Amino acid sequence: MSRRRSSHTTGFKRWLSKLAKAFGIVVLVWLLGVVGLRFLSPPGTPLMAIRAVEYWLHGKEAIRGWQWRELSQIPKHVQRAVVAAEDARYAEHWGIDLSAVEDALEEGGGRKRLRGASTITMQTVKNIFLWPGRSYVRKFLEAGMAIVAGAVWGKHRTLELYLNVIEWGEGVYGIEAAAQHHYSKGVASLSASEAAALAAILPAPRTSSPRERSGLVKRRYLRIMREAHTVRLPN
Repeated sequence: MSRRRSSHTTGFKRWLSKLAKAFGIVVLVWLLGVVGLRFLSPPGTPLMAIRAVEYWLHGKEAIRGWQWRELSQIPKHVQRAVVAAEDARYAEHWGIDLSAVEDALEEGGGRKRLRGASTITMQTVKNIFLWPGRSYVRKFLEAGMAIVAGAVWGKHRTLELYLNVIEWGEGVYGIEAAAQHHYSKGVASLSASEAAALAAILPAPRTSSPRERSGLVKRRYLRIMREAHTVRLPN
């Protein structure tokens, strides 16, 4: 009996050892990816791949003119509009905005819904490394990864990544493609009003239009126009 128990214990320890090694390899590969993205632009994102399959099955265009733009090529009023819409305290926190989490919990009436608590750093991590949808597992990974990735990338690079990979419509990714698709002009030519309208549709970019400002989009647009000039961008 003791030998059998010893055999089972040894087997369990070996399994744990293999699991720990596999986990270590995954973490190491991810860390290398994070460091690489400090200097290189991503070739795509998991969301792009998922949408590409979805659109292919329905005969739709997968990616519409994705063009990378450096942060210096994106006007400040465009940056402020997006930050005001998605993460007004972006320049102040370290990847996770605990104040936003508390606000979301209070607004959720104790239901522990964290909608609205995701920072730009968390959303960037989700878009580049994780999968769409809502789950506490993904949210936990998103939060932990945001702290590390945000420290490696810094505020400027994180915002640059975010503005270039975020979804802005069916097959539309990044601020340049969004400007071209919705307004037939480059991001450098967007007005403050157009930038605010684009930022206003980010909660539901595939079902909202910056040109049709009604309901929630209109309320968000008016708030962004009101608050964007007060937003502090990272130094």
